[in-house]
Amino acid sequence: MNILRPDNLTFPDHHAANRDGLLALGGDLSVPRLLLAYRSGIFPWTDDPLTWWSPDPRAIFEIDKFRPPRRLESKLRHHPYRLTFDADFESVIHACSEPAEGRESTWISPRFIAAYVNLHRQGHAHSVEVWRDQTLVGGIYGIAIAGFFAGESMFHRETDTSKIALCRLIDYLREKRFELFDTQVLSPLTARLGAIEIRRVDYLDRLARALKSSARW
Repeated sequence: MNILRPDNLTFPDHHAANRDGLLALGGDLSVPRLLLAYRSGIFPWTDDPLTWWSPDPRAIFEIDKFRPPRRLESKLRHHPYRLTFDADFESVIHACSEPAEGRESTWISPRFIAAYVNLHRQGHAHSVEVWRDQTLVGGIYGIAIAGFFAGESMFHRETDTSKIALCRLIDYLREKRFELFDTQVLSPLTARLGAIEIRRVDYLDRLARALKSSARW
């Protein structure tokens, strides 16, 4: 297994990943390393130990082809919520880290929270918030680099509010001409929402094009 040193920002080649996609251990969650990882098609997943992943296949949302699930269409037109961008990133990531039904724990540790809040303060991490009056009831956050967005996690405190946040995010990415929305690994929820899997080699080709895009958050 490849062990990363904090003083060396390089990553192994993707082909060094094991069958599950685990590529390396160690390193740190500094802004330069995180940006290099995302630009390289790699992402961190656990804290103790710190692990780095490059699975094959990769999961994505097709931004231009995305359509909300039919049962959500009416709610998207008539919901009572107020949606914002980057209004309260820290509350969103903290909410994503909390236990929820069917999810007793998450990978979003205090160390991850500190690292991604730092990314947000430097303009690389972003959030969508869903509010009922002044109460945060849903949201999603991720990383944006040029025309690439990596969705990290979402949460809801009222039915479908995470999905409303996701749909608004995809609309925004489409408006801004983003080219790639990475969801890393397919889950039952993201599959129901329309995410698909593609080969890692195709993902890396699309990532390279997205990083050359003039799109900006």
